[in-house]
This record gives sequence, structure tokens and C-alpha cells, in this order.
Amino acid sequence: MQRVARARVTPGGEIGRGLCILLGLARGDGEQEAERLAGKIARLRIFPDGEGRFDRSVLDVGGAALVVSQFTLVADTAKGNRPSFAAAAPPEEAEPLYARFCAGLRALGVPVETGVFGAKMEVELVNDGPVTIVLDP
Repeated sequence: MQRVARARVTPGGEIGRGLCILLGLARGDGEQEAERLAGKIARLRIFPDGEGRFDRSVLDVGGAALVVSQFTLVADTAKGNRPSFAAAAPPEEAEPLYARFCAGLRALGVPVETGVFGAKMEVELVNDGPVTIVLDP
């Protein structure tokens, strides 16, 4: 995830200040992980307070989330020169978890825009900081 001044995905939506979340779903991920990750992200204090310290969450600053499914994050590059995506959740498992994750953020009060699951997309963003955090449920 990246803290952004603005971001958009085509096809899909766009946001102003908030978080651009690239979501990679692996085999074995479930609804509990999706909900826990949504809660963690909504409350993660990575926005500056008045003194410039990381002390505010996306909720605190009234930000939004742009969530883009990205199975390539689950790539295994240990052997050879071509990544393996065998560990990625198959689309019929990943799409409902992607939707559950987005619903979890919305339920916590984070406005959410998305890309189109499984589509070829273009992501544009202005990283604010830059701040990029890798979270693993």
C-alpha cells in the first residue's frame, strides 16, 4: 500500500488523498484474513500529525482507498527467470475475498474505489512521502 496525494486506475475509479492498495491474494487466504487486513489498514497510523509524526490513520484524515487486485504480488521467483503464480488464489476464490476486503474497509468508514477484478489495468498515483508499506496478514 502507498500513501498517496491522488491515485486512479483505468478501468476503475480514482481518489484524492488516501491509500493506493495493491491486493495480492494467495491460496489459503480467507475471509478472516481479509477482514483483519481491512481493519489494520483502516487504523494504521501513517499520515502525519501537526508535528510531522506518523500519528493519523486514513480514517483520521478523511482519506479514501483505491484497491486494485494484483495477483503478481504473489509471484515466486526462486527458480529460473519466469515467475510462478502457482501460489496465487484462483480467480473464483480471489474475487470474493477482494470484494470482502473492500466491504470491510467501507464498513469501517473508508470510502473505497476499485479497479476491475481480472482486467488489464493502468494505475497512476502520486506517492505522498514517499510512503510505501508491505503488509502480510
